[in-house]
Amino acid sequence: MDYPATKAYLLGLKSTGAKYGIDHMRVLAERLGHPERTYPIIHVAGTNGKGSVCAMIEALHRKMGRTVGMYTSPHLVFLGERVQVNRQPLSRAELCRYVELVRPHAEAMAKDDPINIPSYFEFMTAAAFLRFKEAKVDVALMEVGLGGRLDATNVVQPQLCVITSIGFDHMDFLGDTLEKIAVEKAGIIKPGVPVVLGRLPPEAEAPIRAVAKERNAPVHSVREVFGEDIENYPRTRLAVSFQRVNAATAILATRVLEKTLPVTDAARMAALAEVDWPARWQKFPLSGGRTLILDASHNLEGAQTLDENLAALRNETNRAPIVLVGALGEHRAKALLDVAVRHAGEIILLQPNQQRTTPFDVLEKLIPTNFSGAVRRGQVAEIFPVPGECALGLPGDTIVATGSIYLLGEILERFAHPTLADEGTLQDF
Repeated sequence: MDYPATKAYLLGLKSTGAKYGIDHMRVLAERLGHPERTYPIIHVAGTNGKGSVCAMIEALHRKMGRTVGMYTSPHLVFLGERVQVNRQPLSRAELCRYVELVRPHAEAMAKDDPINIPSYFEFMTAAAFLRFKEAKVDVALMEVGLGGRLDATNVVQPQLCVITSIGFDHMDFLGDTLEKIAVEKAGIIKPGVPVVLGRLPPEAEAPIRAVAKERNAPVHSVREVFGEDIENYPRTRLAVSFQRVNAATAILATRVLEKTLPVTDAARMAALAEVDWPARWQKFPLSGGRTLILDASHNLEGAQTLDENLAALRNETNRAPIVLVGALGEHRAKALLDVAVRHAGEIILLQPNQQRTTPFDVLEKLIPTNFSGAVRRGQVAEIFPVPGECALGLPGDTIVATGSIYLLGEILERFAHPTLADEGTLQDF
């Protein structure tokens, strides 16, 4: 298949919906000969920060000269971003080839019952398994897609598990308390395999430790190693404060595996100074001394960090920023808008091009009546009419786009990657 045909095939799988569970993935991995068992794996779960932690651990090991695989989701602009080796995404030709390799096995699974066809996410997970085996990676980072216990990535047999954070998100799947969500995330813990914990709420950490104890899995806590004071945490190129917690999590992950995958202190410092992870308080200079900031804060926990960042921004610039907000789901939108109204001089509402987008009328109802700034609806294509340009703001203004990662991907596609068109249809799941 060529790339348009491959995209159409994957889109057809996506139309069948997500399949929450690992039974199909177990069968598919077995049919493929278990490529995921041919290299060491670090399995990373968490409500927020798991992508950043994967990027940091990847950078730490690559700085030691290793070949490193990284599987994350969703992608921002190009589907191949999900499967990277030494931060090089799958090319379109490679993606076509891996889909062709997986497809006969998938269709054989569906021969007796079409419902057994692997999902779009399972296809991409299988492609990652195969790519990392072919590349002979020294270590692979596998990011959980949703939850942990029933996520397709949970067929792996890792050398280390990492749980970055626990907060309220995907509650329809994971439960309506931090304790329930934590238990789902703890589902990645394997017998005897060490676990690294980020800074977790006590009510979330306790059930995770209980699962680890039951499975005889040693626990290594960032809080116990680095303490409570954020000033004692390592600095990183990703400037905002919560990324220092992610950096500490990544460093602790390398320390736990130092006997088999050692990383020197010099490599740690150099890697963290260079690490890149897009749309995480990512700044772009604009004409007229303006600045564009892209930040994929998309849930309650992320909104708390957004609040800190916007407060610091106002102190730094002495100006109220223009804030663009778009989200999937009313509860996420409310959390973001509650923060935006405290700091913004103007709020522009956007709708990500996704079925689950929060409609304009719902967003508008979430704006408090006492907000004194302007509120209006916007369109990504109008705000970012040509690459490198933004139609908003006066000289010296800061424009902050926040919310759904899918929205940030749409903005990045128009602003920085105009040749990679129409990848958004494959973002969700």
